[in-house]
Amino acid sequence: MIAIFDYGAGNLRSVENTLAEAGAAYTLVRDAGGLRAASKIVLPGVGHFSQIARALDEMDVRQALVERIAAGVPFLGICLGLHVLFEGSEEAPEVRGLGLFPGTIRRFPKTARVPHMGWNTIERCKPARLLDSAEAHPCFYFAHSYYAPVTEATAAACSYSLPFTALLEGGATFGVQFHPEKSGPAGLAVIKCFVDL
Repeated sequence: MIAIFDYGAGNLRSVENTLAEAGAAYTLVRDAGGLRAASKIVLPGVGHFSQIARALDEMDVRQALVERIAAGVPFLGICLGLHVLFEGSEEAPEVRGLGLFPGTIRRFPKTARVPHMGWNTIERCKPARLLDSAEAHPCFYFAHSYYAPVTEATAAACSYSLPFTALLEGGATFGVQFHPEKSGPAGLAVIKCFVDL
């Protein structure tokens, strides 16, 4: 069963609809027990970094989430769900991320119009399992003012004023900066690849 972690915010209905369209069995969970029982975990996110990071602590699920990811349970973080995998964010320097990947989430330069909102193509940096059925230069929907750095785990990058991680893959841990649930057939294909892992 795929667990969608509900921390009180996020585009849950769209994520639920996309998983249903992909034929996946899923449930909403709000505690560590739900995470520990899951065969896969999806962490959607919209809003502020401090909200998601603090919620993980207030709901006492941070350790369970880290343990499940370390155990190789397939995990997909969407937007803020990708950001929280890193050590921290300029959006909320006082709170810490999960620290599973090195680096800090940064705001786009002042010269860039933010948020980066709308459709943009991504470029593969290496083979990416979530893009197995995608076209050569797939296009996805983005909505964000902060970005993840390009790292060794970056499987696909996007450019908006500068290059940033559009899709991260490290073992069974995945993160996407774009919103697959709002990206039509291309986004559905990404979700189907995650479901079929």
